[in-house]
Amino acid sequence: MDMRIGGKETTSPDERWIEVLNPATGESIDRVPAGTADDLARAVEAAAAAGDAWKKRSMRERGMVLFHAAAKVREQHKDLARLLTLEQGKPIREAIDEVRGFANILEFYAGISAQPSGETIRLGVAGDCMVTREPLGVCGAIIPWNMPVLIMGWKVGPALLAGNTMVLKPASDTPLTNLRLAGALEEAGLPSGVLNVVTGSGREVGEALVTHPEVRKVSFTGNCTTGARVRELAAPRGKELILELGGSDPMIVMDDADIGRAVEGAVRGRFYNAGQTCTAVKRLIVHEKIAPAFTRLLKERVSALTVGNGLGPKTDMGPLVSAAQRDRISQAVEQVRQNNEGTILTGGGILRGKAYEPGFFYHPTLVTGVVPGSCLVQEEIFGPVLPVMTVADLDAAIAAANATRFGLGASVWTKDLATTRRVFDEVHAGIVWVNRHLTVPPEIPFGGIGESGSGRENGHHAVDQYSRTKTLFLGW
Repeated sequence: MDMRIGGKETTSPDERWIEVLNPATGESIDRVPAGTADDLARAVEAAAAAGDAWKKRSMRERGMVLFHAAAKVREQHKDLARLLTLEQGKPIREAIDEVRGFANILEFYAGISAQPSGETIRLGVAGDCMVTREPLGVCGAIIPWNMPVLIMGWKVGPALLAGNTMVLKPASDTPLTNLRLAGALEEAGLPSGVLNVVTGSGREVGEALVTHPEVRKVSFTGNCTTGARVRELAAPRGKELILELGGSDPMIVMDDADIGRAVEGAVRGRFYNAGQTCTAVKRLIVHEKIAPAFTRLLKERVSALTVGNGLGPKTDMGPLVSAAQRDRISQAVEQVRQNNEGTILTGGGILRGKAYEPGFFYHPTLVTGVVPGSCLVQEEIFGPVLPVMTVADLDAAIAAANATRFGLGASVWTKDLATTRRVFDEVHAGIVWVNRHLTVPPEIPFGGIGESGSGRENGHHAVDQYSRTKTLFLGW
């Protein structure tokens, strides 16, 4: 599958390729060009050339293109979901949800396109002011491999609605569905050059995107290390950034919680997408009064999860996206074993045998008695490993939740409004859920604080992030 530049499929002139593997089998399913900085420059040129005509369309007209694109995606959702499962590994029902989520995002931004924007400020004898918003120009998006479809929607929807053009770099592990979605947008009437997709490595294409002088803003979703590199490259150029980085999201379960509901929330919140979700439950903090019953039920549910090929009808959890990702998880669990940082209650190893090899599968793993200094607590473990800690009261729960350098998401499971208010006020996170975890509909702003990033995606706020104010002062 080729890159899309200026509305055309194109291959890098030097004909270098990246193989895209099926994580369930280890087999190659397709290949994409290993793009270069020159390819990136051509894409930026195409985006800049398309910019004037696109921004001159009314917001309502731009919204209608997104609305028609959402319809195209819904028509093709089964094929798109199958492709997503093949390249990423997640169960097909999760892939269907993600593709539909992309359509939801486009529909949301289409829906707000008819709302009036701007304001008039009356200054009496001094005059009047009219404040409008205008697009930034060419924007860049760097997409991760874990939720490539949904996160593409988070970036493309508001940026295009605001009147910008965009150059998008997908993850090398999962570029295929992103390319197909770009094609669907063009089929729906998006003009050539408004959205361009360049495949290739982060070091070559990603860095060229961040440093290109015509790219006014970059939205990056990925790990903290790469995020720091993006900041470093962007800083000398004064480039605007949206960074959605890592997290170690706590789930606090108080003694008045509905245990059954909280267990189900923990299982879904941790093992959805094989734990490869930025806002997944990364640390489970349970009140000591209910910990024995809660842990017993949790172990039963985790042990019963069916792991297999994402295309299987009964699969609860698919493989990790790559051998490297699986091995990182394995090394983290081995460190816990060797350093006595916790007790592995179930799982804790690479899945072997004919049904799993040479795919990239790992046992759903539950670890209890985790010490505060464990890598499972201090680092973002991007896989199906759930550490459990117990606390005596709410004060200890909040302290444990905040004992991290991250600040992306958090949840509290309780029936008490005062408990909810304290967690919301005191836990360091960009979003706090109550009696749920993981859900991020397009209507609400989303993002982290501290090392988890800056800027916000989703909601009305995202359109503002992709535009700037301009003031007209009328003196009479």
